[in-house]
This record gives sequence, C-alpha cells and structure tokens, in this order.
Amino acid sequence: MANYVAFNAQRAIEYVNSLIDSKQCDFFIAGQNLSAYEFGDGNLNLVFRVSDEQNNSIILKQALPYARCVGESWPLTLDRARIEAQVLLNHGAICPKYTAKVLHYNHDYALTILEDLGSLQILRSAQNNAQQFPKLAQHVATYLSHTGFYNSDFYLAAQHKKALVKQFTNPELCQITEDLFFSDPYIDHERNNFPAQLAPQVKALRDNPVLKLEIAKLKANFLSNPQTLLHGDMHSGSIFVDTNTTKMIDPEFGFFGPIGFDIGSFIGNLLLNYCAQTGHIEEFVTRRNYQTHLLSCIVETYNLFEQHWLNLINTKTVDEALNNDAYAQYFIKNVLQDAIGYCGAELIRRTIGLAHVVDIDSISDENTRIDVQKQTLALGEQLIINACSCDTKDAFFSLLISQLN
Repeated sequence: MANYVAFNAQRAIEYVNSLIDSKQCDFFIAGQNLSAYEFGDGNLNLVFRVSDEQNNSIILKQALPYARCVGESWPLTLDRARIEAQVLLNHGAICPKYTAKVLHYNHDYALTILEDLGSLQILRSAQNNAQQFPKLAQHVATYLSHTGFYNSDFYLAAQHKKALVKQFTNPELCQITEDLFFSDPYIDHERNNFPAQLAPQVKALRDNPVLKLEIAKLKANFLSNPQTLLHGDMHSGSIFVDTNTTKMIDPEFGFFGPIGFDIGSFIGNLLLNYCAQTGHIEEFVTRRNYQTHLLSCIVETYNLFEQHWLNLINTKTVDEALNNDAYAQYFIKNVLQDAIGYCGAELIRRTIGLAHVVDIDSISDENTRIDVQKQTLALGEQLIINACSCDTKDAFFSLLISQLN
C-alpha cells in the first residue's frame, strides 16, 4: 500500500469526485457540490459521511495503520479493510437484508464505501434508552445461522472451504481478540482497566483454577477451530436497527472460527445491558419489564438460531457423512456450550479489560456502577464454569435465570 495516505474530509470529497468523474460509481450525479465530515467514534478507523446537495449520502470508512483508541504505539495491519469488505460481500450474498451493502473498495487506500445507514440507530445506544425492537432476535438469528451454515463444512466442498479459510486469515486482529478476551483479564496487564474497588473480585477470578482451565479451553478452541466465517465483533455497537430493520456492520475482525463465538458475543452484550439497567432505570417495575424483554430476546435469538441450523443441516447439507440427525444434535450442543463460554468471556473482558461498554461506564452513581460490574464479573464466571454442564438450551436458560434473580 505504497500510495496510502490518511484521509481528511476534503480528501474524502476529492476521492468520491474522482470516482464520479471516471464513471466508477453512481452514488451521486456528476457536477454536484459534495460535503463531508468525519464522525468515527470507534477504536480503529476514520469514518466520513459524504453528501450531495439533495442530502443523498454514503459512508467512506478508512483503516488507520494503528489503533485509534491507543495511538501510533499500537500499529495495525491495513489488510483489515480488505477483510471487512470481503466479509460484508460474503455475508451480503447470503443475507443481503441484514448486511451493510458495500458500494466500493480500494485496496491501496484501505477504504470501503458503504451504504449510509444513518436513518437507523446503533443498537447499544437504543438499548441504553430502553428501546425495544421486536424483530431483532429473528433478524440476528437468521443472519448468524445462515452466514454460519453456508460457510461451513456442511455446505462447502472441502477445498473451497480451505481456500476461504486462507483468504480470511486475519492474524493481527485475531491476536487482539485472543489477548483481550482470553489473556489480559486473567493476568496483571497494563491494558486492563478497572476501579480499585473491584480488585478483590479480579483477584478471585485470577486465582480460580477451574475458571482458568475453562478460559484456556475457550482460547484453544478460538485458535484452532475454523468452523465458519465469523463476523468476529458481534456486539451491540456493530448493529444498526429500527423497528423493522437490522443491519450488521464492521466485521473487520472476521475470520474462520468457532460458530458459538458470534452468538455468544451478541448474547453477552444483551446481558451487559441487562445488568446496566440497574443504573439507568430507577423505577423497579419499569426496569424489570425492560430486563424481561432483554431475556426474551436472548431466548428467542437462541431458539431461532438452533431451529435454523437444524433445518439447514437437514435440508441443505452437501456432505452426506455430516447429514446425520444424531450428529446434528451433537453439533448443536457443542455450539451452545461454546456460545455460553464466549458469552461469559465477553462479560468479563468488557468489565475489567481494555474495551468497556458505555452501558456500564455511563452509570453516574459510582456505587451502583461498581455493583453492576461485580454482577457482570460474577455472571461471566458462572457462565464460563458451567457452560459444559448445559446439554440443552433449556439448561442454559435456567442457568441464566438462577444467576440473574
């Protein structure tokens, strides 16, 4: 990427105009005055909205050669822009209704132009305001099950699957996940971030040999189990929503990994919001009603995810050796147990690791915030430790209820 240069708003306008002039795109009518501004608030990238005089707009996203949240002391590969664009194209071909649309990609500048989803809300912000989205579970379950199945050994020929594993090898960003999820929270590391009041709970986690064993298993599985092409960063900030629409964005951490990782991450973020509502909704009945909604969303998401997977295995499996009812049940049980473990890891790393969630950090009362953090740590620990004892989804739901009430 010898031609790489980081954009500002003016460069973004000039680049889009060059595409229009060379007839490489039809985002805007030629000759219009374009405007742009940078609004990215994520950890890694520059994000610009480019608009014309009729308020038509697109999003131009450019990778920086370092982690924006840390600075140039943490260099990062620009290849993550390719990974993100290609995951979106792959998932978009399978689930276009639920995947942000790629309009253009430039390798040299590590940039992607995407449809503008600005009319939608980021799920995390909406849930922090206690908004409900009745179709969210259905949409997420469909997206995760279908993109998972059609990139798996059930459907792809072995050589094709292995070629895709190579195409989506993403070592630098996987290293971030490996460190932040499975290593940093369980050792004394400078990237960790938690208040002194949590020190006893953190020490207890680090001194728990059963927990450490299960975390090692989760990490080993993440490192060595290329089951399907994952989104890789399936949290509430990577989902745009309104009442009828759900769109997944930002899969730059995508790679071939364990199927349970994405759905576990998604459920973990719903649970983070569940716990955080103690600090956001003061009135008990109102809070309980919203927390019940979140639990219902978790149950519906996993129920539909499992139903879709079992139906796809039964009707669309290409490999005859895998088209076996007993194996399908064995497979889905293992996915569930993985998901529970990764859900617990998400709760812990978002509480004491580098990258927190605003759901909790925005709680103004310090004592309440500390109590919520203690709850998410305890819940994460119990989910990880008990994941392997959950042979069915009902056992998982019972475990959740026992820990939350």
